[in-house]
Amino acid sequence: MRRRSFLKSVGGAAGLALGGDAAMAAQAAPAPEERVGGLPRRALGRSDAKLSVVGFPGLALIHYDQKASTAGLRAAVDRGANYFDVAPAYGKGECETKMGIGLEGVARDRYFLSCKTKKRDKASARQELEQSLKLLKTDHFDLYQLHHLRWRDEVEQAFGPGGAIETLIEARKQGLVKYLGFSAHTTKAALLAMKAFRFDTVMFPIDFVELMHFGFGKPVLELAREQGVSVLAIKAMSFGAWPKGAQRTRKWWYRSAETPEEVSLAVRYALSQPNVISIIPPSFIDLYEKAIEAAKGGLAPLTADETKRLDDIAQRSGSIFQHDEKQAGCAPHRRRRGPASPYDDACGHWA
Repeated sequence: MRRRSFLKSVGGAAGLALGGDAAMAAQAAPAPEERVGGLPRRALGRSDAKLSVVGFPGLALIHYDQKASTAGLRAAVDRGANYFDVAPAYGKGECETKMGIGLEGVARDRYFLSCKTKKRDKASARQELEQSLKLLKTDHFDLYQLHHLRWRDEVEQAFGPGGAIETLIEARKQGLVKYLGFSAHTTKAALLAMKAFRFDTVMFPIDFVELMHFGFGKPVLELAREQGVSVLAIKAMSFGAWPKGAQRTRKWWYRSAETPEEVSLAVRYALSQPNVISIIPPSFIDLYEKAIEAAKGGLAPLTADETKRLDDIAQRSGSIFQHDEKQAGCAPHRRRRGPASPYDDACGHWA
């Protein structure tokens, strides 16, 4: 589908999709934070929903058995957290199953449940939505999102005739979901989705390494501010790619803040960005708990010295998103897995 036809096809739906809460968000003044159990919560647009500024990373449950998963989930609720994020792609339903069991019996109004779909067509997305509702033992999701958008062609499919966006719109009308959003890992995909449809939330990597050193995320934050869309920051505690030859302290694909001071700096930086209402820490319960403690300790603006320290770290750190970012505009057959060779560009053309 050509870009002009694609945008035209979703144009009518985009205008109608802007619900009452989201429509007012563009003119909303920043709402004062409230605290539950010492943990700040921020408003989602102009809605009544308020999310804990640190969300529970459902993918973390892949590392733990059901007993430990349930304990971690219940402890999060007890400590004032109410935002829980998960997806079918996390362990092929394993994490949804563990979260559903772990939260069973907790009053539904005590937590804000977010789920996603990687399916790009209407029928498959509907099937996945219904399966997720069953596994998570709930009759509705507070937030439902298109998951992991990267390439133009998949965005066009999701928003074209018979695309997954139709399932999201119908599910909201049926009361199966309250708010709509998406997660993306390239700027091009995020901006295209935001211009095609007015979402309630945008989930995107927002961390000091990518934003300070590479400017990655800046256009998304700017458009989110213009639209009044709430931003959910993923990879917020990232310290970038593992340096070559470095000893990996965790079996994870990027480095994370670890010490209380590092976590505080990373969390405060991400939560200071415009329209960011919550962050998702790396997928380990102990790192999630460190982020909770950092947020409870205060979200004061970074000092000049603290900002310089983060900038120094960022300058020495590698990006975990630049490879896909460079390929986002490539035709599908031109995309490469892994770094491009020295003699060609990201799309496989001779340099």
